[in-house]
Amino acid sequence: MTKQFPEGFLRGGAVAANQYEGAWNEGGKGISVSDCAKHHFDVDVQDYKAQNEVTTKDIEDALKATDNSLYPKRQGADGYHHYKEDIALLAEMGFKVFRMSIAWTRIFPNGDDEQPNEEGLQYYDNVFDECLKYGIQPLVTMSHYEPPINIVLKYNGWYSREVINLFVRFDETICERYKDKVKYWLTFNEVDSIIRHPYTTGGLIEDRFPNQNFREVIFQSMHNQFVASALATKICHEKIPDSKVGCMLTKLSYYPYTCKPEDVLQQQDMRSTYCYSDTQVFGEYPAYLLSRFENENIHIKMEDGDLEVMKKYPVDFVSFSYYSSSCVAKDDTGLKKTAANTMTAIKNPYIPTSDWGWQIDPIGLRVSLVELYDRYRKPLFVVENGLGAKDELINGTVDDQYRIDYHDAHFREMYNAIYEDGVELMGYTSWGCIDLVSESTKQMSKRYGFIYVDADDYGNGTYNRYRKKSFGWYKNVIATNGACLFED
Repeated sequence: MTKQFPEGFLRGGAVAANQYEGAWNEGGKGISVSDCAKHHFDVDVQDYKAQNEVTTKDIEDALKATDNSLYPKRQGADGYHHYKEDIALLAEMGFKVFRMSIAWTRIFPNGDDEQPNEEGLQYYDNVFDECLKYGIQPLVTMSHYEPPINIVLKYNGWYSREVINLFVRFDETICERYKDKVKYWLTFNEVDSIIRHPYTTGGLIEDRFPNQNFREVIFQSMHNQFVASALATKICHEKIPDSKVGCMLTKLSYYPYTCKPEDVLQQQDMRSTYCYSDTQVFGEYPAYLLSRFENENIHIKMEDGDLEVMKKYPVDFVSFSYYSSSCVAKDDTGLKKTAANTMTAIKNPYIPTSDWGWQIDPIGLRVSLVELYDRYRKPLFVVENGLGAKDELINGTVDDQYRIDYHDAHFREMYNAIYEDGVELMGYTSWGCIDLVSESTKQMSKRYGFIYVDADDYGNGTYNRYRKKSFGWYKNVIATNGACLFED
């Protein structure tokens, strides 16, 4: 019997508008938080906190800036002008699904506009039409690190209750407009990340909340996003009856550093991520999160009906990003640290690391799939996974055997999770299938793609596209539905 993935398995790749599109001030687009995210190439790339600290003055400087090379996401991979070429390349690889996001500021430039921007709506019509022409299903994230900067400055981000209504207007607009073109949706990308980078996810800047408990501000904003996510799910189901709506979390998988009970107990740190998906899947706050609120004296303001709408409109499936695993210990004194997805953690001595210090752990993906499926009993979707590496373009291609090896090992573990562990896995989209600006370091040189984009960290280059060695390999994986992975 030939080993291959289940029939109908959705395999493809993923990008985000703020990292891929560029054209930050074209087509009527407004300014987003990501357009004001300055690079910090003078800071250690593994120091995620320093890379992503933002103040009100930083925003004011960004709005006056004339040197766009300091703000890499303003250029991205110039997908706005290359999308037809890019989608043709994805089709050449045989993509079944393309995960992307809709930039809120292309549709409502300020977030609170009375009418949507038709040029922005038409742009995404064109993108979806191009995908469907090749039989590629769009998987669309409604909010992927792109709150309008006006929402930050006028409303203090998602802390304001008013932003729920503004986001609902955005959801109603895109679900109505694309109801015949998009079936698969995600509400908030890595919704849990608001606790690690509140500016990017929630439009929250700490200096705008003087004399307030900033953790309480973050959790209040999280509550507002939960209500908005439930309402978005409701809208999507009503306007698109056969649609599927998922949540999306950062899968931060931890191993105890030793078998000491105290270290094992420290694995409960994963609850800091699970609390978000628990709430969106089960439609209610988990007891452990309510205990944290009480213990930390955090008070969430809720309106009548909030808990009811959250309970009534849970998500249909659970999607997540997985790049690496880390270790935890009760006492990390003297233990070696390394970078991970939007955080720094204890290094596992048994696991190799990437050029950027992220630990490469394919078995950890299987462990994560089993954990999530046992916890939720809902279909899963791996919507981000990949290897950020320093690629070298030689004679029009990149010999990225290291990327092939990375994906090969992770795909085998996904197969094991499906057929040995009984996990229901809908599909897989590799992160940055086309090179784009990294979220964690704002670098173009941290490359994930099967397609090379000729641009550097400062936006210099032709932006021409080149197939890497992994391009042909991934094409074969899709064509054989994974059977080639198991050939002798």
